[in-house]
Amino acid sequence: MARTEDMTEDMTEEQPSLHRQIEDLRAERAELDALLGSLEPDDWARVTTFKSWRIWDVVAHLHLSDHMGMTSLAGEEPFRALMHDMRDAGVPMAEYARRWLGDLPGTALHARWRDLLDRLCTALDATDPARRLPWAGPSMKPRMFATARQMETWAHGWEIYDLLGRPRAHTDRLENIATIGVRTFGWTFANRKLDPPGPPPRVELRAPSGAVWRWNEDNRDDSITGDAVAFCQVVTQVRNVADTDLVVAGPVARAWMAFAQCFAGPPADPPAPGSRVPRVA
Repeated sequence: MARTEDMTEDMTEEQPSLHRQIEDLRAERAELDALLGSLEPDDWARVTTFKSWRIWDVVAHLHLSDHMGMTSLAGEEPFRALMHDMRDAGVPMAEYARRWLGDLPGTALHARWRDLLDRLCTALDATDPARRLPWAGPSMKPRMFATARQMETWAHGWEIYDLLGRPRAHTDRLENIATIGVRTFGWTFANRKLDPPGPPPRVELRAPSGAVWRWNEDNRDDSITGDAVAFCQVVTQVRNVADTDLVVAGPVARAWMAFAQCFAGPPADPPAPGSRVPRVA
């Protein structure tokens, strides 16, 4: 899961409440649940354009991250024990998930993922909003935790939509992900041990509803404008910016979009141009 609260300033009072964030996560879960429910048994072994992961691997990764989340809610001690076990395994997270789940069929994995994420949402909703939850990096509050889970669920869902060549509907809950994308401008450079080349660019995005979302409106030198879906795809590294219609103006904006990264972990490069595009159904 992405760890974002240490990468951004705390959300201000006008930002959505914890309950609202959880409802958006539930909606994201419901959308992916419907897609997975449409799969044939053989589809689970199909290979996506993301690290050659199978659909099974994508869902296993999400399920393991949700398991980490439930363990975090259980307390510092059980969470650190799980982290110790994962580190001692000495394998990438995807391989750890394969060993943890064994030969679980795709349909059974689907049910386990759905049920655990439902329980995670319920547990988060009952949590003190001021509580800090342990994570692989610094701790974070439940509101950012829920948003990070939404972001990862949405981003990894693209691997399946692209492979199947199916259209995807969008709603304005995408604003949560766009906000993380904007707020992690500095993190993108700091994670590579670089100083930002200038102030954050102005960002103006067209929401799925037709509304316009704006950030950093005082910057007239650098800007990113266009579709909110495309912006969220770039900052989550689902798409190379060259494969979108975003209008990127100014050297700072171009530098940011070249390797924008709104998720935690070591520096990651975006997919090569043309390498992650929808399959033609």
